[in-house]
Amino acid sequence: MVALNKLTADNSTGQPLPGYEANRAFLTPQGAEALAAVQRRLAPSGLGLKVYDAYRPAGATRAMVAWARSQGRGDLVGPYIASVSYHNSGQAVDLTLVDLASGEERDMGTPYETYTPAAHTANATGAARANRALLVDAMHAEGFANYAGEWWHFNYLVPGATVLDVPVR
Repeated sequence: MVALNKLTADNSTGQPLPGYEANRAFLTPQGAEALAAVQRRLAPSGLGLKVYDAYRPAGATRAMVAWARSQGRGDLVGPYIASVSYHNSGQAVDLTLVDLASGEERDMGTPYETYTPAAHTANATGAARANRALLVDAMHAEGFANYAGEWWHFNYLVPGATVLDVPVR
């Protein structure tokens, strides 16, 4: 399931980001294969993935940085909004767990794009902690690394991947 909030105003900036023209998510071929393996791994337990963002055009990243600075939130640049992101080369994916039967998102403790310590992968309790651990374990098993500052962000690094600024169509 793909739900790119960067295509609409329903994201942290409050406006659609440049370069998002379709609700489609892209990764490097290796990353896409690994993500499909995660889906297969989760399916027997009735779970799946909802992708919020994957490849991100470099212009969209620049717009996110400009937004943060214009809001007096330059502190977000670096720990939460990278000036150049693994998203820009199709090596990163933002996602969550969903119940396959209902399509409902699992409790992860914070919404996507919560730029506070509460969103750090280790900063959860109860069901949210268990769901974050389940997501991390499934992703790690297929070669993804979690960015500990955002429970939703995972990298699948591929040598030679390059930054792109091609629209998502």
